[in-house]
Amino acid sequence: MEHAQSDGEDSQHPLSLYFWIWGLLFVLSAFSYSVDYIQVQGELRWTLILIFMALKAGFIVWFFMHMKWERIVLKTAILLPPLVLLVFIGLMSVEGDYTYNNRMKYYDIEEAVVVSHHNPSH
Repeated sequence: MEHAQSDGEDSQHPLSLYFWIWGLLFVLSAFSYSVDYIQVQGELRWTLILIFMALKAGFIVWFFMHMKWERIVLKTAILLPPLVLLVFIGLMSVEGDYTYNNRMKYYDIEEAVVVSHHNPSH
């Protein structure tokens, strides 16, 4: 009995491609560790670490989990929900900053410092 195969079904991908991606993952990991080594601080540190992390995860999913060779419908079904969640997280972050800044402005709070006074006579 003959079995009709579509393009990409039972095809082998060259090992050299996987070795290149593996090497690229090592380079991205080295960049990620170098952020700590050269002591980058603040928001830039976390931005760089998250960018390198997302790139590594993307390459792993795209090549090692064979997402590159899947149909567009499956790619959309798998990749769209996390992207929508990232948009919602970004919107919540912007709203949180807006709310915090308005509270600081309208309640006339200069600093958010809690001062504790200990009075032993009470």
